[in-house]
Amino acid sequence: MPNSNKYEIAIIGGGLAGLASAIQLAKYGYSIILFEKNTYPFHKVCGEYISNESYDFIQGLGIPLSNMNLPQINKLRVTSQSGVELIKSLKMGGFGISRYLLDDLLYKNTKALGVTVLENCQVDNVIFNNDLHELTLSTSEKFYSKVVIGSFGKRSNLDYNLKRPSASKRSNFIAVKYHLSRSFDKDLIELHNFEDGYCGISSIENEKLCLCYLTTNHALKKHGTIKRMEEEILMKNGNLKEYLCNSRFLFDKPISISQINFSRKHAVEQHILMVGDTAGLISPLCGNGMSMALYGAQVVSLKIHQYLSNVITRNQLENEYAQFWGASFKTRITIGKFLQSILGNPQLTDITIKALKMNPKFTNYLISLTHGNKF
Repeated sequence: MPNSNKYEIAIIGGGLAGLASAIQLAKYGYSIILFEKNTYPFHKVCGEYISNESYDFIQGLGIPLSNMNLPQINKLRVTSQSGVELIKSLKMGGFGISRYLLDDLLYKNTKALGVTVLENCQVDNVIFNNDLHELTLSTSEKFYSKVVIGSFGKRSNLDYNLKRPSASKRSNFIAVKYHLSRSFDKDLIELHNFEDGYCGISSIENEKLCLCYLTTNHALKKHGTIKRMEEEILMKNGNLKEYLCNSRFLFDKPISISQINFSRKHAVEQHILMVGDTAGLISPLCGNGMSMALYGAQVVSLKIHQYLSNVITRNQLENEYAQFWGASFKTRITIGKFLQSILGNPQLTDITIKALKMNPKFTNYLISLTHGNKF
């Protein structure tokens, strides 16, 4: 095999988890290659509120958050289709920043540390043999590495080629994202519910808003186009109608992703260490999928360093990382799925919001279950 195509670590996917892992591992001096199917900078379908649990960690990756004048978010507003409303302070709170900006800053730091980054590049398959991974690109070129991190997001052709059980599950959801310009309370994150879905809105850098919603494939199929679906379903919530009718849209067209499913995944499959949505698709209502992805990247990087330093075996690396993932995120993922099952139903949403308003202590507890501790 060509020595130029051999690395100690290969990372498939250059989102938050992949880039954060690359930066941490590069500081140990390992040879690393990262494959990204897009070209930086690019937008991703994602809510852009990040809880403060990951604030210090992101700064440690070389991103000067404290100097960037980002919106500081400490209040939550939830509305139902009928107009029932809950406003609650967020004890931990968070901040707003677009993935377009954050991922690009992390990418530049990754490159500066000497990581080989191949953009516009897709990995089609990974085979593990004799303690070595063979990665095959869509161009048929092959690369080799001792360790592989899978951070290729919500769905990928690689899921099918690896024959992951989750890839065969029916995909029921789509997500749509806009950036808007309009007046807005910068310290607020809003969650507006409608039939078969919900929409999050929060401030990001440069006086912009991120509006991102999740709904069903059935809803889009029924109405034919995103615009028609929004008119017939989302706008039944008066708050969403106000945003969709009286804002300046900053994209030429909506950014969307389809075929999303929330079936169970595994943190380690075929000796690949999965992080972020690749390890377990994180419902937006888990609280903060981006912080969960970053925390996973922090831990997987430490475990890989221990393995490559001969402190632990490969079996220990895989078992300890899988145990960490389950212990750290299982509750948050379960709560997120439970809330998601309620908030697509207008009647249940009304009942739930009214009950939460009557029991503020339980509301605080529920919010705490969707956030982790600082890391």
